[in-house]
Amino acid sequence: MIRYDALDALPVRGALPALTEALDGHGTAVLVAPPGTGKTTLVPLVLAGLVGGGPARRVVVAEPRRIAARAAARRMAWLLGEQPGGSVGFTVRGERSVGRHTRVEVVTTGVLLQRLQRDQELAGVDVVVLDECHERHLDADTVAAFLWDVRQALRPELRLVAASATTDAEGWARLLGGAPVVEAAGAAHPVEVVWAPPARPVRPPHGMRVDPALLAHVASVVRRALAERAGDVLCFLPGVGEIARVAGLLGDPADVDVLQVHGRAPAAVQDAVLVPGARRRVVLATSVAESSLTVPGVRVVVDSGLAREPRVDHARGLSGLTTVRASRAAGRQRAGRAGREAPGAVYRCWTEAEDGRLPAFPAPEIKVADLTAFALQAACWGDPDASGLALLDPPPGGAMAAAREVLVAVGAVDSVGRATEVGVRLARLGVHPRLGRALLDTSGAGAPVVALLSEEVPREYGDDLAGALRRARGGGDAYAGRWAAEVRRLRSVSTEFPHAPARDRRSQGNVAAATDTGVRKQDRTAQGRAAGSSPAAHPVGAGGPAGAGDGDDKLVGLVAALAFPERVARLDGGSYLMASGTRAEPAEGSALRGAPWIVVAVADRPSGKGHARVLLGAAVDEDVARAAARALLTEGDEVHWADGDVVARRVERLGAIELAVRPLKDADPDLVRGALLEGLRQDGLGLLRWSPEAEVLRQRLAFLRAHLGEPWPDVSDAALHARVDEWLEPELSRARRRADLARIDAGQALARLLPWASGEAARLDELAPERIAVPSGSRIRIDYRDPERPVLAVKLQEMFGLRETPAVAGVPLLVHLLSPAGRPAAVTADLASFWADGYRAVRAELRGRYPKHPWPEDPASAEPTRHTNARLRR
Repeated sequence: MIRYDALDALPVRGALPALTEALDGHGTAVLVAPPGTGKTTLVPLVLAGLVGGGPARRVVVAEPRRIAARAAARRMAWLLGEQPGGSVGFTVRGERSVGRHTRVEVVTTGVLLQRLQRDQELAGVDVVVLDECHERHLDADTVAAFLWDVRQALRPELRLVAASATTDAEGWARLLGGAPVVEAAGAAHPVEVVWAPPARPVRPPHGMRVDPALLAHVASVVRRALAERAGDVLCFLPGVGEIARVAGLLGDPADVDVLQVHGRAPAAVQDAVLVPGARRRVVLATSVAESSLTVPGVRVVVDSGLAREPRVDHARGLSGLTTVRASRAAGRQRAGRAGREAPGAVYRCWTEAEDGRLPAFPAPEIKVADLTAFALQAACWGDPDASGLALLDPPPGGAMAAAREVLVAVGAVDSVGRATEVGVRLARLGVHPRLGRALLDTSGAGAPVVALLSEEVPREYGDDLAGALRRARGGGDAYAGRWAAEVRRLRSVSTEFPHAPARDRRSQGNVAAATDTGVRKQDRTAQGRAAGSSPAAHPVGAGGPAGAGDGDDKLVGLVAALAFPERVARLDGGSYLMASGTRAEPAEGSALRGAPWIVVAVADRPSGKGHARVLLGAAVDEDVARAAARALLTEGDEVHWADGDVVARRVERLGAIELAVRPLKDADPDLVRGALLEGLRQDGLGLLRWSPEAEVLRQRLAFLRAHLGEPWPDVSDAALHARVDEWLEPELSRARRRADLARIDAGQALARLLPWASGEAARLDELAPERIAVPSGSRIRIDYRDPERPVLAVKLQEMFGLRETPAVAGVPLLVHLLSPAGRPAAVTADLASFWADGYRAVRAELRGRYPKHPWPEDPASAEPTRHTNARLRR
């Protein structure tokens, strides 16, 4: 029996006529409706004609999360007085409840993406509702772009609705061809904001880490909210680990049920949260509860202010979830949960001043996430660079290039980005292309490991993949149940492709040969356990069958290495060096520590650490590492400059990992020459033999270049490196080591750069002489170290009678006038001015100190001399 009283109470009902009119007239619409108005439940029922008397249609509702898809289907079925699988059904990965009379099917965006790749026309579907568009998940953005393509090219009658609580309505309207925007009034009650920051500063989140002090504070705020307010408390935390920690800190409060809600929670717990409880409740939830779920009875929200978002570190080749400060938009969504049914309050665990500095909206996944799966979907859709897709934000070029490299490596796309046969298969597996390729390469035997890696593994399973696999097989928790279902699904889909082409038949070879045949035998037994019965019925662990651990270890290592070949790593000192060049360290006490080789499946970089931290990995044998990463295996001559000299070696490498090194006696002369050039760049041209004459020549040429320009050469380090072929040959070609460089006469080599062809070289001594004659007859050396103003340092008495400042190449010299003892007495660039004004003070100071030397009153007309008065009289 249809529950009309509940349907009539939903505020979105008032917007239904406008929404229906928009779809009838335009075919697309953007529905903006606050949380709790019924957009997720009433709208699909009306569009399907199940309530309200409209025409019968088949409606698909796309939700970003499995928990939301199941909850929405159950709620709609309840409103119709039915069970899921009747008029309303749902399909999520690993679970399907749909019957032949189903008119509304709720699916995850990932499921809809797979369905579109198989059937671009979506035959039989009349309307698609994209719910919670504001969350900007990558799958949701991709689905929207594909659906718009379908509507434009194949099915103009297909109706599309983009629905959200808060979204960029105008942006979505433009994306859907100028779709009308329909707004529904909300029925939210006022929510009081209580600022509840920690008493002492806490460390900001980094990677997956959250300061325990903040979690302890959140638990105390929950206790405070229970004491100060009535009703249930909904507490937002970034992830499963933080939820478990806060639950442990809360303990078992009297007359209060503590529930943990997240994507990995058991279905019974998820269902329990969606109905009023007999006792007061504290619901600890991830962002899944921001807008996708309605939790009845909530009057108080406690917001930790944190969220988890995907990030990719292209420099280190690592990607995964990271903890970030939640946006202001997310904060509004979370606070609104307290005002769904009555006035409420939100306790925010940060200051009001901090709130203004938070990002306005969450970052769209397409801007920050690993785009490998997206790039494969686009390639299979026929748009490899995604330039023709209707997206709110274009994918970053660098991230797409990195994704293309991975897809080429796994054989999913060809050199121009078109999807290959393997790529089409990988796109249909429903896992990351890396994991899909490992699944195909092991002919489905790797399904248990791929299932383990396709979802975040519980922290309590540890960082050793083999141990985690044994925990999952042992059963006993919700994750193990989902893992077993995913193993069955992967085994089923992998049988559709029994013969996967090798990645590279020339170089990859038979990867299975890298490990003994017992792996496959062991795994077939394990698959039977996972697929044939409950995992708990055949526990495997420390007390499992003999040999099970060895089989797990080899299977896990092989699959992980096939999925992440550039992350195979060898123990090198106190850390592991990956083939990619990134260093990583397992945690203290990890079972991985000390293994000669490991493969890193999941890692992050802790704050203040130069190395990545292994979150999930497996020990592997060297032959497995070599086989899985064979495309990275090279052997060749390496000649480079290191530790101040040429180092020549024959090196076998696995990416950045040196496997074997031998000294190289007869290195390629071109490689040696390149190493010597690198040495000159690193350690400078001082490696050559610079005599005093050579230094002066370089200074004179720098002076001429600065003041006359061409054809005088640029002799800066950069310029000399650029023209090394012109001035340092053939000496450089004959050199083999640093000692040979030290024997090269830099001055003789530098002379090759003089403008001989134009004849200007002959004027070098005229334009920039080494010495210049002064009035006394002495020839004084010019100091060209400052090319802008060369210096002439000469005794003052030797310049008597000279009225004009001496110049070279038209540039007046900076004259340093010296005392009879050779110490600076005065500096001038205008000799005439000095004789007229400055000399008198110098004369007064020095004549008493040096009475034997001449100190005429009129130096401009005096006789220059190098001698004392006595010598002059003789």
